[in-house]
Amino acid sequence: MSEDCLFCKIASGEMNADMVMENDQVLAFRDINPQAPTHVLVIPRAHIPTLNDLTPDNATVISEMYLAAQEIARQEGISEAGYRTVFNCNSAAGQTVFHLHLHVLGGRQLDWPPG
Repeated sequence: MSEDCLFCKIASGEMNADMVMENDQVLAFRDINPQAPTHVLVIPRAHIPTLNDLTPDNATVISEMYLAAQEIARQEGISEAGYRTVFNCNSAAGQTVFHLHLHVLGGRQLDWPPG
């Protein structure tokens, strides 16, 4: 855990979030600035700043994050219509909180490239 990390504070229960699901490895909550009707962030409980910081020892968390995204899509009723999952890595890609997180977006037509 990083003491100054917003997502670590949510994971530890120090800060509240609109929780969608959680298990031993990951937790998911609604984004406070949603870009789609469904916009949920899936984070690992362990502090991993970016995708660049994954190691063979912690890389299995990615599959846990995607399995959570799959479950969230089912819960939110967007799995059949379709949804997008996105990782941003570092500032130039739009990462603003440096704790690995997967965006799960859906509930409307998501054009590519995003507009």
